Amino acid sequence: MNHIIINVGRQLGSGGHDIGRMLALDFQAKYYDRELLNLAAKESGFSEKFFEQNDEKKGFLKGLFNMQTSHISGGSMYKTNFSQESLFQFQSDAIIKAAKEGPCVFVGRCADYILRDFPNTVNIFITASMKYRIAQVMNKQHINAEEARKFIESKESKRAAYYNYYTGKKWGAAESYDLCIDSSILGLTDTEKIIAAFIRKRFDL
Repeated sequence: MNHIIINVGRQLGSGGHDIGRMLALDFQAKYYDRELLNLAAKESGFSEKFFEQNDEKKGFLKGLFNMQTSHISGGSMYKTNFSQESLFQFQSDAIIKAAKEGPCVFVGRCADYILRDFPNTVNIFITASMKYRIAQVMNKQHINAEEARKFIESKESKRAAYYNYYTGKKWGAAESYDLCIDSSILGLTDTEKIIAAFIRKRFDL
């Protein structure tokens, strides 16, 4: 299998994580989502918990210097001149390192921008109807429809701000991706099949 890099952007509740996992199996690639937090922690010297708390959030360094030393691996700073960009760089370094090692599927975290100069990359965005996404979030979070809608809007606002800030592009805009597809029309399995067929056609696999 060729060294294919698949970057998956996704709306909350669209099934992007599940589709990403299916693509990884389909193309015999490593799957990276929250796994990137562990890699970034190793790169930076911070604990994985710190990256989890600040995952895909712009402006997360406001409380950095007031945090508990338990957030720092070994109880000491990796660098003393931290900036918001330096933490983004730790995660970027982890993404680049993983991408160099073999075929990968990355979910979110600006991987499409970070790996923009890599050959054989394809950028996918998974959308779904709000009705479908609300139903998914209601089921997973055990909340009502109105709470689910507010949850989606809050999370996506932060996700979009993070993506837009670091990439200079617009999160979810069609021109930022090679393929945008609505998973609520055909379901996750058939959506993954369409994406896989697109990738094979593009790279003549």
